[in-house]
Formats: sequence, C-alpha cells, structure tokens
Amino acid sequence: MFPRALKCMKSDKRTLMLLDRCQHLLLTIAQIHHLHARLVVSGAISDPYAAAKLLAFYAISEDGGLAHARAVFGALRRPTAFAWNTMIRAHADRKQPLDALSLCKHMLRSGFSPNNYTFSFVLRACVELSSLLDGRKFHTQILKRGWELYDFVLNGLIHMYASCGCLESSRRLFDLSSNKDVISWTAMVHGYAKSGRIDVARELFDRMPERNEVSWSSMITAYSQIGMFKEALEVFNEMQLASVKPNQAGIVGALSACGFLGALDQGKWIHVYVERNGMVLDRILGTALIDMYAKCGCIENALKVFDEMPERDVFAYTSMISGLSNHGHSEKAIELFDSMENEGVRPNEVTFICVLSACGRMGLVDRGRQIFDSMNRVYGIEPRVEHYGGFVDLLSRAGLLEEARRVVLEMPMEPDPYVLGALLNACRVHGEVELGKETVESLVKLGIDHSGVHVLLSNMHASTDQWEDVLKVRKGMEEKKVMKVPGCSMIEIDGVACEFVAGDRSHMYMEEIMSVVEATDVQLKYSDFDDCMVESELAYA
Repeated sequence: MFPRALKCMKSDKRTLMLLDRCQHLLLTIAQIHHLHARLVVSGAISDPYAAAKLLAFYAISEDGGLAHARAVFGALRRPTAFAWNTMIRAHADRKQPLDALSLCKHMLRSGFSPNNYTFSFVLRACVELSSLLDGRKFHTQILKRGWELYDFVLNGLIHMYASCGCLESSRRLFDLSSNKDVISWTAMVHGYAKSGRIDVARELFDRMPERNEVSWSSMITAYSQIGMFKEALEVFNEMQLASVKPNQAGIVGALSACGFLGALDQGKWIHVYVERNGMVLDRILGTALIDMYAKCGCIENALKVFDEMPERDVFAYTSMISGLSNHGHSEKAIELFDSMENEGVRPNEVTFICVLSACGRMGLVDRGRQIFDSMNRVYGIEPRVEHYGGFVDLLSRAGLLEEARRVVLEMPMEPDPYVLGALLNACRVHGEVELGKETVESLVKLGIDHSGVHVLLSNMHASTDQWEDVLKVRKGMEEKKVMKVPGCSMIEIDGVACEFVAGDRSHMYMEEIMSVVEATDVQLKYSDFDDCMVESELAYA
C-alpha cells in the first residue's frame, strides 16, 4: 500500500481530463498504471476528486484490480462515502462478501455514516454468505438511519431475509411495502421456493403484476430442483408465449428438466435457441447441455458440445465421463478421466463414482483399485458409501466375491442398499446362494424389503433346484405383503413428456391409446404371419 500523502495536492486539468478518459475505458491498462504512478509521485493521489475517478476504474472495471484499488483507497486521508461505497461494492461484485462486510464495519468504526447505497451492497454480501446474523445487525443500522423505506434498500432486506430462510420477516416487509416492484415480488417467490413451499411460491408468481426473465427463471429453477420437471417445462413454454427471453438460469433449469424427462426435441430446440441468440457456451451452460444430451441418449451431441466448450471444469468433465460410461463407452470415459488429470483439473467425489462405474463395466479391476486408492492418497477425498458401492460392484462383476465381501465388512460406515445390492446381484450371477442369503438378511435389517430383493433370492434358489426354498421366499413375500413396484414408461409428444404407469388407466386419452395399441398388435401379428408364410414358401421351393 502506498504511503499517505502529508499534504493534499490538487490534480492539474490535464490529469483530470485523462482520468475522465480512464473512466470511459479510453485508455489502456498500461496508460492507467502510468497515470497512477504520476499521481503518487506528485502527491496528487490524496486529491479526493482525482483518487475517486481512479478508484472507480480499478474497483469496478474488469481490467482493473482490487489490489490497485486498495492502494488508491489507502492513500486517501479521509475517504468519502463514495470511496467507501465503491470499495464495498467492488468486493461484493467480485464474490468477496467477507471483505465487503469487514469494510462496512470499518467504515462504521471510523465514524463515517453509511448511506442507502452502502446498505444495498452490504445486504447483497449477507445473501452471498447466508448470514442472517449480519443481516439483522445491518437492518438495525438501517432503521437507526431511516433508510428502510428506500425501494432498493427495502428490496435488499426482503431478499436477504428470504434467502436466509427467515420468511416471516421477509413477508412482513413485503406486505408493508407500498411500492412492490418486480424485484420484491421475485425475492419472495425465490424465498418460498428455496424453503420448499412451492405452492406459495407459485401462488405469488401467478399474482405478480409484472414478470421479468429473473421471475420466470426462478420458477423454472424451483420446479427443476424439487423434481417437478413437467411443471418446469410448462412454465418455460409459458415464458416463450409471454415473449420473455430466458436468462441463463432459466435455460439451465429447462435443460435439466428435459434431461430427466427425456424430452429430447425440447432440449434440441433450447440448444438452437442458445446458438441463435449468441449465448456464451460457458461452463454452466455447456455442462447443462452435455447432461441433457447424455440423459436423452444422444452421446455424440454431448461430445460435440464438450469439444466446443472454450473452458471445461470438473463439472463438465464429470458429466461427460458419466454420459460415456452410461452409454457403453467406458473405455472413452476412463481415457477422458486421464485427460482430465493431465490437464490439472481435480476430480471431485462424483467424478470418482462415475469412473469407478466405468471400470466395473469394463472389468478393469487393477485400474479400479488404483483409482479408489488415489481418492484419499492423492486428492485427500475420503471415500463415502457411494464409492464403496462402486468398488464392491467392480469386484463383484469380476467374480471376486470374497474380496467384495471383505470390503463390505471393513467399510468404516454401514453399507447401504446399493453396496449390498451389488453384492447380492453378483451372488445371483455366480450362484453363491449362502452369501446371497446373508446379504438379503442385511438388506432386510436396513428396512430394504422390496420385491426385487426377494425375487433375486428366489431366482438364486431356483438356479440350484432348491424349490422348497423358492416356495419359502414366495410365501414370505405374501405374508409380509411385499408388493412389486409397478413399471413405467415415458414418451415425448410435441415437446411434452407423458408418463404411463403399469395398471394405471387414468389418462384422458386412454381409450384412444388402447385402440391404437390393439390395432398395432393385430398388424404385428399379421406381419409375423406373412413372414412365416414367406419363409415356408422359400423352404418348400
């Protein structure tokens, strides 16, 4: 930090003119540094007017730097409210909320009085930290100074309380507001959605007198995050009809819904929309597209998006590795994991789950052991139950049941249904009935008593002609009233995903659907009959 000037020197007109050009980004960063040096040498850096212009550039501009901003700020003998606000805002904008709050507290201790702009930046920092305690403290300061009724301060308070889960305080301020705008409405929608009260969030959303892209995107994201994917796409379609352009959050939420519903046509339409509107394929949007294409079965499209991304982080790599592994390209998934390590991108916990799954599908036991071992040894990631599940599955698929059993016994936590399920399935494949019975008993103790567990055990007994044991298992299922979970299928029609559950006849077009299915069945039977006749004629000839 530069030393404070002993005497406040005034800047000359030429310097002030250059500083104006600096604010309008008409100078290069090298020229601005040169100008900064001239101010320091001449002592004019202590001129509040000149320093404020230079400070604004360093703090707000993408080309500036907070280190330089701090140097200019430190040279001020008595910073103005503008200088304090500029520094607080700069730290809040650059995701350094702790520094923003620290600066505001320093401002108060120094005897400076914050204004309404100060509190709008500080409340944003409280939201970033989810710090209700700091938010309440600053709310007290706001009340003392009479800033609560200013729109953007009130909106900041509503948003802060809603984001921190204090909906009663947020709703009280919202109801007291005489000038509710789209920001305050959206803050409440976001707050209720975040707390899981999606019905209240939707009720407020429907009442909004005006909606912007943030409002729509909040609702889309909320539905996607709680698994209401069909509703998320319905809101996205309504947004299109309202001629509101979605922002990145809305696009990502809709793509997530498309992926889970298998709504490929809608996902492709969104991808085209992204390209036509020149949206930057950054790490968040790129990963969302990869995930959507992979879940919809278009792995080639997912790879194309991955290759087109200018920057790829651990989430993009993990999504691509998962997609490749799930689509039978386990070798490519492992190669991509190697490329990820070579490029210096650190894998996370989910990455290891995906790559262990790929090793299991290819039967690469030694490589799987090496990867599992590297989690803690190389990356300091303690394996969780999901990783043990992947490792047990790898060993089980390779027929190493004794080693798999030993891993289960030596786990530092209780095995979950996935771990035991992998072991049970291997017992079925390799005819290990006794170990299978032990595994089923462990699953029952965990409360996992569904039909699939008992059917597997029954099949194991049947494979070794133990028919009495088969009857015992089936009888036990009847006594415990273990019901088979009905299967379901899904189809996308005109961008809308329709789900059909076995035995359910509640669909509004069920009669028409059954009529088409029966006609198709008859046609297929006739087709089979014709094929048989052709084969008979050829054989006779």
